[in-house]
Amino acid sequence: MKENVVHLQGKTSDLIIQTSPAVEILYWGDKISGVDAAAIQAVKRAVPNGRLDVDTPVTISPEQGRGVFSSPGMEGHRQGLDWSPVFNFKSIQQDNNNLLLTTEDPIAGLRLVCELNLDPKTDVLQVRHTLTNLKPENYQVDRFAVTLPLPERADELMAFHGRWVREFQPHRVKVKHGGYQQENRRGRTSHEYFPGFMQGAAGFSEQQGEVWGFHLAWSGNHRLRSDVKTDGRRFVQAEALYFSGEIVLAEGESISTPWVYAAYSSQGLNGMSYAFHQFVRDQIVHFPENKPRPVHLNTWEGIYFDHDPEYIMQMASRAAELGVERFIIDDGWFKGRNNDLAALGDWYLDTKKYPNGLEPVVSHVRGLGMEFGIWVEPEMINPDSDLFRAHPDWLLAVEGYQQPTGRYQYVLDLQKPEVFDYLLERMDNLLGSYDIAYVKWDMNREVVQPGHDGYAALDGQTKALYDLFDELRQRHPKVEFESCASGGGRIDYEILKRTHRFWTSDNNDALERQHIQRGMSYFFPPEVMGAHIGGRHCHCTRRTHSIGFRGLTALFGHMGVELDPVKESAEERAGFTHYIALHKQIRPLLHSGKVVRIDHHDAALQINGVIAQDKSSAVFLFSQLAMPTYTLSGTARFDGLDPAKQYRLTVLDQPANLRTGGIMKKLPLWLEEETTLSGAWLAKAGIALPVMDPESAMLIKLEAV
Repeated sequence: MKENVVHLQGKTSDLIIQTSPAVEILYWGDKISGVDAAAIQAVKRAVPNGRLDVDTPVTISPEQGRGVFSSPGMEGHRQGLDWSPVFNFKSIQQDNNNLLLTTEDPIAGLRLVCELNLDPKTDVLQVRHTLTNLKPENYQVDRFAVTLPLPERADELMAFHGRWVREFQPHRVKVKHGGYQQENRRGRTSHEYFPGFMQGAAGFSEQQGEVWGFHLAWSGNHRLRSDVKTDGRRFVQAEALYFSGEIVLAEGESISTPWVYAAYSSQGLNGMSYAFHQFVRDQIVHFPENKPRPVHLNTWEGIYFDHDPEYIMQMASRAAELGVERFIIDDGWFKGRNNDLAALGDWYLDTKKYPNGLEPVVSHVRGLGMEFGIWVEPEMINPDSDLFRAHPDWLLAVEGYQQPTGRYQYVLDLQKPEVFDYLLERMDNLLGSYDIAYVKWDMNREVVQPGHDGYAALDGQTKALYDLFDELRQRHPKVEFESCASGGGRIDYEILKRTHRFWTSDNNDALERQHIQRGMSYFFPPEVMGAHIGGRHCHCTRRTHSIGFRGLTALFGHMGVELDPVKESAEERAGFTHYIALHKQIRPLLHSGKVVRIDHHDAALQINGVIAQDKSSAVFLFSQLAMPTYTLSGTARFDGLDPAKQYRLTVLDQPANLRTGGIMKKLPLWLEEETTLSGAWLAKAGIALPVMDPESAMLIKLEAV
């Protein structure tokens, strides 16, 4: 092979990079052999008439100066100069599948270094760029993106939209011409546009088709785009989104893009998810202990701001009876916090509510065999607070403007040393004073005019938040943190490096959660997805659901309950106890296995499952979301099992009226008698499905015999 070509090989995918005359990814896809000089020559592009007289590569950072008339990888200037750099290859360092590619433009005085790794275990591609200013004059960076190419056949895109209490809603876009772009300017990862999408050959599905998935690991503003050039070439760009003047580099200073994580699959979206999930488990999330994810009870929807220690201890006693393993006191524990209008910033215990301190409650919870957790929202401040009255200048704001409050609060400027130190001291004191195993860290407000000393500073705010988490985790390494932002407003891999769980959504409506949790499952494994059984009457949607539908919906995540167990009926408590026990029974499989989503002809029925890594067992959930489109529900085929093994089918849970409700005159036979089928049959032919009522579900287990 030619010396200027690097071939990285994963388990299921390969990446081929040419370093000169420009650094360009030539191939990224399924495993490939026969990579030699002739093969590289065979993919050299033609040069058409009516255009430039030379070929124009889409490099790792596309350059206008090379004649690439699409979105460049970097935009900036030095007081109007050095605005069109061209980066030429300088050096490469390779350590197995790790590459460090250095390029420079001596005229513009800029160095661009690309870090790239194709993980040999999971096939996840990791890419990050670093730009360094080599001249004495300051250089302003307006845009800085990671660019990855796609083949011409990748002309369908699946992305996510959403809002508060309705996160991770998928949509599909054909990208034949022009392109697709999504932006987030809300100051956090956002409910609206999760920083990730998938693109592939038209018609890709859960189980079939070529697909490339992309995720920008960044908790601030971002831009993702997918472009189709007029010559048919396609590429994806992912970047942190900067405000005007936000990034200015002095001589020798550098700026790095966030990490971009990407994965190729020839086995549809399931193959992509498997790569991402394994990568998260191996390299992103780091639990303090190797133990099962504890079942939660969070007090928010049970008592809101009404805190009575004696009553909370009653709640804890009832929670322990249900099988709860971690008890969390939510908002309302600190001084003056009787509603959401006041007291954020005053992180001192409310001695009126807790005259004997918090220790009796903590000791009671621990004595019941449960861990104790607590809610905080350190980044925020209410105008009605002692902290604001003392330090109105601590806001993340531009002086002279009256920006609107959000949720009756402002944002603190974490880049001010005195703000950072205050929050670190308060959180350190809280975690050092009590036996706290878990912190639910909320962030309820979108960021408006993020100014530090008059300059735009959202990038600095985001990095300061990371620093605060890093310092707290160093001081309290056994404490677990949950990333919550009005539910799913801050969900990404970079914050997950510092936390252990996401609050997926403030919406506990089981029907809505079916869609939200499936959307989240494309990039995140079940053990980091907070999934709670709410009360029968949902506080967000006013819907009511059976305990069966609520319980089974919450099963496939990091399970919890969100209610006041003292006030619940005996029937409801029995239901919570049952589903908590069921979750614990299959938790080892759920939190280690391979997540699969099954294609089905009727969108009214959703099928999710988890298969053990050794294919010895699996669980599948049939969720009837709406009225069946047809009088029969058809069949379900289970991909991913061992075709040579025999599997016994067992019903673990079913709708209460399945056999008595008159929906079917006759059940499928596998529901009436013991049935054992081969993995090959289950994958190719499958089983006939029962007809179920809307908003009900059934859980089955497949076990190799």
